[in-house]
Amino acid sequence: MYFFQISPRKIDTAQVYKRVRNGQLIFSLKTVSLLLSISPTFLPPNNREREKERKKEREPMASKLHQLQSKAVQASQFVTKHGSAYYKQLLEQNKQHIQDPPTAEKCNLLAKQLFYTRLASIPVRRESFWKEVDYVKHVWKNRQDLKVEDAGIAALFGLECFAWYCAGEIVGRGFTFTGYYP
Repeated sequence: MYFFQISPRKIDTAQVYKRVRNGQLIFSLKTVSLLLSISPTFLPPNNREREKERKKEREPMASKLHQLQSKAVQASQFVTKHGSAYYKQLLEQNKQHIQDPPTAEKCNLLAKQLFYTRLASIPVRRESFWKEVDYVKHVWKNRQDLKVEDAGIAALFGLECFAWYCAGEIVGRGFTFTGYYP
Protein backbone atom coordinates (compact mmCIF):
# COMPACT_ATOMS: atom_id res chain seq x y z
CA MET A 1 0.00 0.00 0.00
CA TYR A 2 1.11 3.53 -0.73
CA PHE A 3 0.59 6.29 1.80
CA PHE A 4 1.01 10.02 1.45
CA GLN A 5 0.72 12.93 3.84
CA ILE A 6 -2.14 15.41 3.38
CA SER A 7 -2.88 16.38 6.93
CA PRO A 8 -1.73 15.09 10.29
CA ARG A 9 -3.19 11.68 9.41
CA LYS A 10 -2.16 9.28 6.63
CA ILE A 11 -4.54 8.30 3.78
CA ASP A 12 -4.49 4.98 1.95
CA THR A 13 -4.79 5.74 -1.79
CA ALA A 14 -6.31 2.36 -2.59
CA GLN A 15 -9.11 3.08 -0.11
CA VAL A 16 -9.57 6.56 -1.59
CA TYR A 17 -9.88 5.19 -5.13
CA LYS A 18 -12.18 2.39 -3.94
CA ARG A 19 -14.49 4.86 -2.24
CA VAL A 20 -14.48 7.20 -5.24
CA ARG A 21 -15.38 4.30 -7.55
CA ASN A 22 -18.22 3.34 -5.22
CA GLY A 23 -19.58 6.87 -5.38
CA GLN A 24 -18.60 7.96 -1.88
CA LEU A 25 -17.23 11.52 -1.88
CA ILE A 26 -14.96 11.53 1.17
CA PHE A 27 -12.74 14.55 0.76
CA SER A 28 -12.86 18.26 0.09
CA LEU A 29 -11.75 20.24 -2.95
CA LYS A 30 -8.42 20.98 -1.25
CA THR A 31 -7.80 17.26 -0.87
CA VAL A 32 -8.73 16.68 -4.53
CA SER A 33 -6.23 19.30 -5.67
CA LEU A 34 -3.56 17.65 -3.52
CA LEU A 35 -4.42 14.22 -4.94
CA LEU A 36 -4.11 15.53 -8.48
CA SER A 37 -0.72 17.06 -7.80
CA ILE A 38 0.78 13.87 -6.34
CA SER A 39 3.34 12.11 -8.47
CA PRO A 40 2.25 8.84 -10.15
CA THR A 41 4.69 6.79 -8.09
CA PHE A 42 2.40 7.08 -5.09
CA LEU A 43 -0.72 6.03 -6.97
CA PRO A 44 -2.10 2.47 -6.97
CA PRO A 45 -1.09 0.15 -9.84
CA ASN A 46 -1.72 1.77 -13.18
CA ASN A 47 -4.17 0.67 -15.81
CA ARG A 48 -1.55 -1.25 -17.78
CA GLU A 49 -0.89 -3.61 -14.88
CA ARG A 50 -4.61 -4.09 -14.32
CA GLU A 51 -5.11 -4.75 -18.02
CA LYS A 52 -2.35 -7.38 -17.95
CA GLU A 53 -4.11 -9.12 -15.06
CA ARG A 54 -7.42 -9.01 -16.87
CA LYS A 55 -5.82 -10.33 -20.05
CA LYS A 56 -4.42 -13.32 -18.13
CA GLU A 57 -7.92 -14.01 -16.83
CA ARG A 58 -9.39 -13.81 -20.36
CA GLU A 59 -6.82 -16.08 -22.04
CA PRO A 60 -8.61 -19.35 -21.12
CA MET A 61 -11.88 -17.88 -22.36
CA ALA A 62 -10.24 -16.80 -25.62
CA SER A 63 -8.85 -20.27 -26.20
CA LYS A 64 -12.29 -21.79 -25.60
CA LEU A 65 -13.78 -19.30 -28.04
CA HIS A 66 -11.18 -20.35 -30.61
CA GLN A 67 -12.07 -24.02 -30.02
CA LEU A 68 -15.77 -23.24 -30.43
CA GLN A 69 -15.10 -21.38 -33.67
CA SER A 70 -13.08 -24.27 -35.06
CA LYS A 71 -15.82 -26.76 -34.15
CA ALA A 72 -18.41 -24.51 -35.80
CA VAL A 73 -16.29 -24.42 -38.96
CA GLN A 74 -15.98 -28.22 -38.91
CA ALA A 75 -19.74 -28.61 -38.49
CA SER A 76 -20.35 -26.16 -41.31
CA GLN A 77 -18.00 -28.07 -43.61
CA PHE A 78 -19.68 -31.37 -42.69
CA VAL A 79 -23.13 -29.97 -43.49
CA THR A 80 -21.84 -28.54 -46.75
CA LYS A 81 -20.38 -31.89 -47.83
CA HIS A 82 -23.07 -34.25 -46.55
CA GLY A 83 -26.18 -32.06 -46.25
CA SER A 84 -27.50 -32.60 -49.76
CA ALA A 85 -26.94 -36.36 -49.54
CA TYR A 86 -28.83 -36.49 -46.22
CA TYR A 87 -31.65 -34.41 -47.71
CA LYS A 88 -31.97 -36.74 -50.70
CA GLN A 89 -31.86 -39.81 -48.47
CA LEU A 90 -34.57 -38.37 -46.20
CA LEU A 91 -36.84 -37.61 -49.15
CA GLU A 92 -36.25 -41.08 -50.62
CA GLN A 93 -37.14 -42.81 -47.34
CA ASN A 94 -40.33 -40.78 -46.95
CA LYS A 95 -41.49 -40.52 -50.56
CA GLN A 96 -44.82 -42.21 -49.71
CA HIS A 97 -45.74 -39.08 -47.72
CA ILE A 98 -44.84 -36.59 -50.45
CA GLN A 99 -47.70 -35.17 -52.50
CA ASP A 100 -47.10 -34.65 -56.22
CA PRO A 101 -46.64 -31.99 -57.44
CA PRO A 102 -44.98 -30.35 -54.41
CA THR A 103 -46.30 -26.82 -54.96
CA ALA A 104 -47.53 -24.04 -52.71
CA GLU A 105 -51.13 -24.71 -53.79
CA LYS A 106 -50.80 -28.34 -52.74
CA CYS A 107 -49.42 -27.25 -49.36
CA ASN A 108 -52.37 -24.90 -48.87
CA LEU A 109 -54.77 -27.68 -49.78
CA LEU A 110 -53.13 -30.05 -47.28
CA ALA A 111 -53.23 -27.37 -44.57
CA LYS A 112 -56.97 -26.92 -45.15
CA GLN A 113 -57.50 -30.68 -45.07
CA LEU A 114 -55.65 -30.94 -41.78
CA PHE A 115 -57.66 -28.09 -40.25
CA TYR A 116 -61.05 -29.50 -41.26
CA THR A 117 -60.05 -33.05 -40.29
CA ARG A 118 -59.21 -31.83 -36.80
CA LEU A 119 -62.40 -29.83 -36.72
CA ALA A 120 -64.36 -32.96 -37.64
CA SER A 121 -62.69 -34.89 -34.81
CA ILE A 122 -64.02 -32.54 -32.10
CA PRO A 123 -67.23 -34.55 -31.43
CA VAL A 124 -65.21 -37.76 -30.98
CA ARG A 125 -62.82 -36.05 -28.59
CA ARG A 126 -65.73 -34.47 -26.69
CA GLU A 127 -67.36 -37.90 -26.30
CA SER A 128 -64.08 -39.35 -25.03
CA PHE A 129 -63.73 -36.50 -22.53
CA TRP A 130 -67.20 -37.11 -21.10
CA LYS A 131 -66.48 -40.84 -20.78
CA GLU A 132 -63.44 -39.97 -18.68
CA VAL A 133 -65.50 -37.61 -16.51
CA ASP A 134 -68.14 -40.33 -15.99
CA TYR A 135 -65.40 -42.78 -14.99
CA VAL A 136 -64.04 -40.33 -12.39
CA LYS A 137 -67.57 -39.79 -11.03
CA HIS A 138 -68.07 -43.55 -10.78
CA VAL A 139 -64.77 -44.00 -8.93
CA TRP A 140 -65.69 -41.15 -6.55
CA LYS A 141 -69.09 -42.74 -5.78
CA ASN A 142 -67.45 -46.09 -5.06
CA ARG A 143 -64.46 -44.70 -3.19
CA GLN A 144 -64.93 -47.28 -0.42
CA ASP A 145 -63.83 -49.94 -2.90
CA LEU A 146 -60.80 -47.90 -3.91
CA LYS A 147 -57.47 -49.69 -3.49
CA VAL A 148 -54.42 -48.03 -2.00
CA GLU A 149 -52.59 -48.54 -5.30
CA ASP A 150 -55.24 -46.62 -7.23
CA ALA A 151 -55.23 -43.82 -4.65
CA GLY A 152 -51.43 -43.66 -4.87
CA ILE A 153 -51.53 -43.43 -8.65
CA ALA A 154 -54.14 -40.65 -8.45
CA ALA A 155 -52.02 -38.79 -5.87
CA LEU A 156 -48.92 -39.09 -8.06
CA PHE A 157 -50.91 -37.83 -11.03
CA GLY A 158 -52.08 -34.82 -9.01
CA LEU A 159 -48.53 -34.18 -7.83
CA GLU A 160 -47.26 -34.32 -11.41
CA CYS A 161 -49.92 -31.83 -12.53
CA PHE A 162 -48.90 -29.49 -9.72
CA ALA A 163 -45.21 -29.84 -10.63
CA TRP A 164 -45.93 -28.96 -14.27
CA TYR A 165 -47.95 -25.96 -13.07
CA CYS A 166 -45.00 -24.77 -10.94
CA ALA A 167 -42.58 -25.28 -13.82
CA GLY A 168 -44.85 -23.24 -16.09
CA GLU A 169 -45.03 -20.45 -13.54
CA ILE A 170 -41.24 -20.36 -13.22
CA VAL A 171 -40.81 -20.24 -16.99
CA GLY A 172 -43.49 -17.57 -17.25
CA ARG A 173 -41.66 -15.41 -14.71
CA GLY A 174 -38.47 -15.58 -16.73
CA PHE A 175 -36.84 -18.45 -14.80
CA THR A 176 -37.00 -16.75 -11.40
CA PHE A 177 -38.32 -18.28 -8.20
CA THR A 178 -39.02 -15.07 -6.32
CA GLY A 179 -41.27 -13.04 -8.58
CA TYR A 180 -41.91 -11.40 -11.89
CA TYR A 181 -39.51 -9.00 -13.57
CA PRO A 182 -40.69 -5.38 -13.49
